[in-house]
Amino acid sequence: MASSGTADALLETRNLLRVLVAAVVIAALRVAQDVFIPVVLAVILSFILSPLVTLLGRAGLRRAGAVIVSVMLALGLLGVGATLIGRQAARLAADAPRYARTVEKKIEGLQMFFAARLSAISAAVGVSMAPGAAPPVSLPSPTGEPQQPTLVQLVEPEDSTLELIRSILSPAIAPLETTVIVFVVTIFTLLQREDLRDRFIRLAGSGDLHRTTLAIDDAAERLSRFFVSQFTINATFGLVITLGLWLIGVPSPGVWGALAGMLRFVPYVGALLAAVAPIALAAAIEPGWSMVMLVAGLFVVVEPLVAYVVEPLVYGHSTGLSPLAVIVSAVFWTWVWGPIGLILSTPVTLCLVVMGRHVPSLEFVDILLGDRPPLTPAETFYQRALSGSRDEAIEAAETALAGRSLADYYDTVVLDVLRRASDDVARGAITRERAAAMARTMLAIIDDLGDFDESREPAGEAAITRASRDSAPIACVAGRGPLDEAASAMLAQLLERQGTTVRRVPYAAVGRAGIVGVEFGNVAVAVVCSVALDGASTHLRNLVRRVRVALPNASIVVGIWREGDALVTDAALQQTVGADVFVTSLRQAMDTPVSPKMV
Repeated sequence: MASSGTADALLETRNLLRVLVAAVVIAALRVAQDVFIPVVLAVILSFILSPLVTLLGRAGLRRAGAVIVSVMLALGLLGVGATLIGRQAARLAADAPRYARTVEKKIEGLQMFFAARLSAISAAVGVSMAPGAAPPVSLPSPTGEPQQPTLVQLVEPEDSTLELIRSILSPAIAPLETTVIVFVVTIFTLLQREDLRDRFIRLAGSGDLHRTTLAIDDAAERLSRFFVSQFTINATFGLVITLGLWLIGVPSPGVWGALAGMLRFVPYVGALLAAVAPIALAAAIEPGWSMVMLVAGLFVVVEPLVAYVVEPLVYGHSTGLSPLAVIVSAVFWTWVWGPIGLILSTPVTLCLVVMGRHVPSLEFVDILLGDRPPLTPAETFYQRALSGSRDEAIEAAETALAGRSLADYYDTVVLDVLRRASDDVARGAITRERAAAMARTMLAIIDDLGDFDESREPAGEAAITRASRDSAPIACVAGRGPLDEAASAMLAQLLERQGTTVRRVPYAAVGRAGIVGVEFGNVAVAVVCSVALDGASTHLRNLVRRVRVALPNASIVVGIWREGDALVTDAALQQTVGADVFVTSLRQAMDTPVSPKMV
């Protein structure tokens, strides 16, 4: 008891320590964002440039030369793009007053339209509208004369030359500093790529060096390929938007195309946000609404085409993140790092999820945010059966049955569930009453799965079916365990689907008192089904002896559904039980030749 209490206290301390570490990390990310944002941008940029560095290295350049050429190329493209966008933004700023007047005229037109409609409605219901607003009331002064307002003028001091230069350069200094830091960190990350990988392997665990190295290399390759693909797709999306807006006649199309390409890194709503500004500008350019409709139509056509056609062809339907994780990560990183966090949310979260798949200490990240099922099919079925959720269990079974036969599903999933539940009963984690209720749920589920599409079943006929086809039925006898009847029901269902006459015999009918009154008839083969190992040899030996007395001419097959268990495959156990045939899986039971003793 003392040992258990110490273990619980130690577990609580560890959990509390993890919460404190997580809180400190989040606080550091928020407070030191000026440090972390350039580093994260540099890591992502290094993933994007890594294939180019490798390609230049294969072409004969040394690592340093390949890195410098790649970084200079990226910096040149960034500079050209920034210059073009800056020029178009300057032109847009110069024409801003004219666009503002157009917008004011449209707003006035809309106000007049709605005012006319409101007047018409009011006249229809007999309500008179006031022709105008009442003039403002002037409060009298103490002398009785109207009080005149006092004009106040604020005079700002003249800025010195140094302050003027600082006000002009300060907006450009911060982005320039970030850009320099990003490219410097990128250069050293690419130069020290192998060294950084070795250090990460040491942190991840160097006990199994070969497997860890393969996992890290595979993760880095996948991330690099994904980021390159995502960058290419979003850049192409921005280019298409730029060309479309240029053809429509929207001013400064490069600005809006670049904005669309960047905002498309924002999951789900990025393209929608990118469409707001060009649509508003289109409304400010011409008096009519045709340009607005064309711009909106451009985004409506291009975004679904890229999202549902291009992206699945390039890197599949999924980013590796669950939809809820994408939304939550976008909210979290926006809170931590602001707008830049919104753009970086998906890449950063994807990096964390990939690390969680290969680093045991970060596995919880993959479980919480990844798109892989958190439970195996067997665990899902077990949970649904324990909770009595019959419909949910059938839905999970239908999903897992895609592309596989019912016999294979029973062998690999449902029998695994029965084994787990039987072991839980043996160690007292589940009461026998709860196991009996679970068995009833599973029997109902198995009965519902009897309508599964037979076209997916493998062709042919089971050997045990051929052995009894011309002679007599097969009896499926359940063992004494609370879950054995479910295993017996699965085998009986599979045999019936192949045209065999099957008699299901519950354990209550073959107990010490019940077997005397059972009419087996001309059964050729009796299959005794058991899942439990607790006392298996004793109760199976007694059960087989009673069945053999009742069916002296039938072959006795014993199935302990624990394929691969060394205890089950022990020859001594098989000899002790005294069966004619011993099997450990449903497929083996159906494929094992059984010759009936009946003449």
